This record gives sequence, C-alpha cells and structure tokens, in this order.
Amino acid sequence: MNLEEFLVSPAESCRRTGPYDRIVMTSRVRLARNVNGYAFPTHAKKQDRLRVLELLQPAVEGLPQMTGALSASMDRLGALDKQILVERHLISREHAAKGAGSGLALNRDESICVMINEEDHLRMQALRPGLQIKQAWAAIDQFDSALETKVDYAFGSDWGYLTACPTNLGTGIRVSAMLHLPALVLAEQINPIIQAVNKLGLAVRGLYGEGTEALGNVFQVSNQMTLGEEEREIVERLNKVLLQLIEHEENARVTLLENRSKMVFNHIGRAYGILSNAFSVSSKETMNLLSLFRLGVDLGMFQGAERALVDELFILTQPAHLQKGYAEKLSAEERDLLRGDMLRERLKPIGRPVPPSQPQTS
Repeated sequence: MNLEEFLVSPAESCRRTGPYDRIVMTSRVRLARNVNGYAFPTHAKKQDRLRVLELLQPAVEGLPQMTGALSASMDRLGALDKQILVERHLISREHAAKGAGSGLALNRDESICVMINEEDHLRMQALRPGLQIKQAWAAIDQFDSALETKVDYAFGSDWGYLTACPTNLGTGIRVSAMLHLPALVLAEQINPIIQAVNKLGLAVRGLYGEGTEALGNVFQVSNQMTLGEEEREIVERLNKVLLQLIEHEENARVTLLENRSKMVFNHIGRAYGILSNAFSVSSKETMNLLSLFRLGVDLGMFQGAERALVDELFILTQPAHLQKGYAEKLSAEERDLLRGDMLRERLKPIGRPVPPSQPQTS
C-alpha cells in the first residue's frame, strides 16, 4: 500500500479540533506490553523477533478498531516513509530505525497506532486533538483489553506488566500532551514552570520526545512513574497539571499584551515578515517563526488566517514531507529553498498583522 495514499492529509488532520486546542495540540496515551515467554526485542535474536511479529500482527489486525488499517513490516517501508511517520508523531525515531522483525499497524483515522518490537513487543498508543487524555485512555484501554484476550502478556503479581525498561514497569502507561507555550517562553517563565512540573514527578521534553529540543515552543509533558499508581490516577493527575499549564499560558498571554504588547507585536511581525518574504529558511528557524505566527493568529492579529493553516505548515515544511514527491534526496540547501517557496506561496493571501484591540482568550 502507498503510505501517502493511506495517511490522512495534513490539511484534514489539522482541521480536527479538541478542547483547549490553541494550547494543547495533541493528547496521547501509550501502553507498553510484552509477550510471555519471549525475550525483550533488544535482547532477542532476529528469528525470535520474527516469530513475535508473526504472532502479534494478525492479533492486532483482527481487532475491530483496526478494520482497514495499514499493517506493515518495517523493512517494507522506505526511509522517507519512516521519517514521515516520525514527523507525524505516529512512530518513534527509534522505531523508524528498525528493519525486519519489527512492524507497524495504523488505523484509518490515525487515532490508534501500534509499534511491534520497538523497545517492547507492543507499544500501543491512542491519539486525540486538544486536551483529551481521558478519551485517549478510554480508547487504548479498550483496545488493550481486547488484545489481551488473544495474547498472553508478560505479567508479574508483584510488578505488574513486565517491560524492557524499568521506568515503564507496572502499568506500562505513558500519558502525554503536546503543548504550545510561546507566551511562557517570551515572558521567561518557562524554566520555573518546567522545574515545578518536574517536582510533581512529570517530565517535560522537546518536540520529538526524550533528548530533543523544544522547537517551535512546543513541549511534551508526560508522567514519569508507571509503578505504584493506577492508570486512572495517573491520567487524572496529569489532566489537572495540564489544566494549570493552560491557565499559566493564558495568563502569560494577557500579561504580555497588557505590559509588553509592542515587544510581542514586534516578534510576531518579524516572524511574519521572514516567513512571507524569505527565499531560504531552515527547518529549525521555520518551526520557531511559525510558533510566533501561530500566537499571532490566536491573538487575532491576522484577519482571515486559521490556526489549521499554521499547523499544516508545521508538518509540510519538515524535511521528509518536503522531499516527498522528489525522486532524489534533496540537500539541506535545496530543502531550505523549497521551504521558502512554499511558505511565500501559502502565506501570500494573508494580510499584514494588525494589533488586536482587546486581548484574546479562550
């Protein structure tokens, strides 16, 4: 199957809405599970990984939620297709590096994705737009319960679900949300906020998870502990913290507009100027400028501009998406020029920014 034909278009994906979606871009709940009697993937021989893949693929494909799903072995996917899946946050960078013996199953609307033989035999995740971690948890819990009737999970009465990494032991749950927090960054409040969140036992990471930068002022917030708490308690605790972070970001936006509005308008105006006029823009610079442009749209500074357009450009300007459709791999310089062309063309209908008359809130 052609991956590009299967995937939801970025334009359609970015039109999906959810609660608090101007700050919470997506919610995700992931479960780690392993098959009883088999070595963990990182210690398994290739023939053992292939046996696990043969066992799990039909079990996953047979669930009602996966009707019409894309199911593929990782060695069947090209490098560019794998990178596109990473840029859509559907698989991890580590899984993109996998070959024979690892697999992927993705349902039609991309709300459920299963990585087979990543760090664990199963990494199952449910995704939703906006702040919907409770809904994502309900979806993946139902999926997991159905799969458990077909697969004998590795489980210990003392430790819960057994996982390759001790940090996932117990419930195997990782609840996370991707937040756009430009005002907290501009107000220089983000570091104290991150420190406070860390003290609550939560992790704050960059755009692509552990060890990555917070490009575009986008931060991933997730639980760290998976042992000693029930899943619902973890979900509830994170949901409360996320609501507080949303409030902090909203307050920071109002305060900036009240006390430092010219500085904010200057940042947003400069971002618009570069994005709509430059002939060559790097990926990193684009993410950071689009973040400010997105803030300007949220504040009502661009009449007729929709946030979905900005979110679509976040996806389309990334390296693999830019290269899709070209027979040969493009150099970084060629991608920067192509990115500049795309941004100028897509932003041509957008008029110059106008300062809002009143602070915009949710």
